[in-house]
Amino acid sequence: MVQADMADHDNVRSLSGWLERDAPRRAETGLDVHGNPAHGVGTLETLTDPETNQWGGWKNPECDVWAGALNHADLDALLAQLRAIPWRYPQRVQVFLMDQEESYFRLYMFRDGTWNQYAPPPPPPDADDQHAW
Repeated sequence: MVQADMADHDNVRSLSGWLERDAPRRAETGLDVHGNPAHGVGTLETLTDPETNQWGGWKNPECDVWAGALNHADLDALLAQLRAIPWRYPQRVQVFLMDQEESYFRLYMFRDGTWNQYAPPPPPPDADDQHAW
């Protein structure tokens, strides 16, 4: 999921196009039936369109939230692409990632000009099970 300022709507739409056409897949699943590198992992759709609002409560959300279930996405490449986007309001961008077979979202945000994971903290390098951390 991506939350961004409404002024960055076009940036998120561009990110969605990159995900659909150009985003690389993970190395273990990154080849097409001919053995060539496969690209395209899915798209993002808005969850906060006032016309299709399915949120609880009596009002519409006052933010833009986009989500997608991406097929074998190379998450490092996705994070690199997010860093490269010329966000109008980078401090308002939040990205929630849940990897395959994980049971939690990781939160990434721009702060002080850098892109960081804030929650949960990254597991220690010697953790027995990186996915359960």
